[in-house]
Parts: sequence; structure tokens; C-alpha cells
Amino acid sequence: MMLVKSIKEMRGIVKQWGKEGLSVGYVPTMGALHEGHQSLIERAALENDRVVVSVFVNPTQFGPNEDFDAYPRDIEKDCALCEKLGVHAVFSPDAQELYFPNRSTTVHVSALTDVLCGSKRPGHFDGVCLVVAKFFNILQPERAYFGQKDAQQVAVVKRMVRDLNFDLEIVACPIVRELDGLAKSSRNVYLSPQEREAALVLNRSLEIAKSALDHGERNASVLKAALLSCIVQEPLAEIDYVEIVDSESLQVLKGKITRSILIPIAVYIGKIRLIDNITYEI
Repeated sequence: MMLVKSIKEMRGIVKQWGKEGLSVGYVPTMGALHEGHQSLIERAALENDRVVVSVFVNPTQFGPNEDFDAYPRDIEKDCALCEKLGVHAVFSPDAQELYFPNRSTTVHVSALTDVLCGSKRPGHFDGVCLVVAKFFNILQPERAYFGQKDAQQVAVVKRMVRDLNFDLEIVACPIVRELDGLAKSSRNVYLSPQEREAALVLNRSLEIAKSALDHGERNASVLKAALLSCIVQEPLAEIDYVEIVDSESLQVLKGKITRSILIPIAVYIGKIRLIDNITYEI
């Protein structure tokens, strides 16, 4: 396995793979790899001849009061896991390598970024789209793998790829959970034992909503009320948002549900912001 720092070297490697007729699967990460990332890498290895994992904590997607400096970083541990999983190259450029100091280009996907996390974190998805577009351009993969836990991110990146005619497939992979239901996240390491227990309220509330849907509930407002009622019972939880949205447009639904929906939630447990979601096909 190669650890690559320069764009020029990484481009040379993927160009050579292309000459050999080898397909490339790409897994974008910010490091601190866990079982969720592992599931993406394993899927990429099954479906491609070569796998590239990027490890890059992207400064342009963090707001001024967010945890960029504190975000966990352990490139040696990440590389060890990647090598174990059969990754062919880890691409980990410095910010100075990836971004020009006088850069003036942005990538903005309208509408889909005006709701949910986008409304709470202005500029976040512009940063995501910019860095992902850069990596797509450098790596030229056939497929890129994203976790469904970041459902809005998946929808935004898919729309960007469609609108800008990127020649690749976006593969959304299922949420990986702990045995007790908590969605795997790099931020889980920040939780105290008490907060870790409290965090189970996210999945518990989504299970309540799913059960209601299974039993025929089709009123979005009723579902939202059930979610809120569950979460507010946890003293350590502070709701950022709870919504019922159309799974494609991400527009908020309030009346009768007639098509596929996404139920995304964002909840602070202490100071740690956690997200989770389920999709439901009507």
C-alpha cells in the first residue's frame, strides 16, 4: 500500500492504472477510521480493481466555532487499517497542497443545502462539494462510496455529480451501528460514558417512527411529534433538528406521506453534535 501526499504523484498512479484497464473505487474520509469506513472500503474492494482512500480533514467545511483543530487525527492508525483491508493507496495531501492561497472558485448546490444541516452550518456543503470535486478530478474514479449516515451529504454530492456531468457512480452504503444501535461516528469518542448511554435516544426515536410507519401512520406531523416526544425525555439531549423530508428533494413534509421519505435528526448530547436517519419506502 502507498501513502501519497502529492497531487502529481497520485495522478500519475491512477493514470497508470487506467492504462492497465484497472477500475478505481474511491472512499473519501477525514480519517479517524472506524467500522463505518471499513464497510465502505470493503464494498469498494469488492467492486473495483484498485481502491483509493483519501484521509483529509477539510478546513473549508468547518465553521468558525466547529471542531476543526480538535478533530481526531491518527494517520498511522488509519493507514494500518487501510493496509489490512487491501487498500492500494491512501491519498493524504496537506491543505497547502490541495488549496491555492488565492483560490476563488466555489461549488454550491442550491436548494438541497438550504435545509437540515445546511441551514444550521452555513457554507458547510460548499466546502464538502469543493473538496469532493477536487478529489474526483484528481482520482478519476469509476465509483465513490459514501455512508448513508450523512444522508444530506449523499443527496448533495449526487446532485453535484449529475449537474456537472462527472463520469462516476455515487454508491451510498448502509449505516453501520454499534450493537446497541448507536450509529458509528468519529465523534463518538468524545462522549463520556453517561453521554454515550444518552446518545442511544437518537436510534430509539427513529425506531419509534419506523414502528409507527410499519403500523400505517402516514401523517408527517404525527411522526415528528412522536420523535420529539421521545428525545425530550433524555435530559442530556438538545435537539438541533428533527424533520420528515422527501428523500430526493429533501423538502420538509407536514401532511400526508405518499412517497419515499427520509427522517434525519441532529441532536446535541452534551457538547457533541450527533446525526442519524432512516429512510422509508412507501
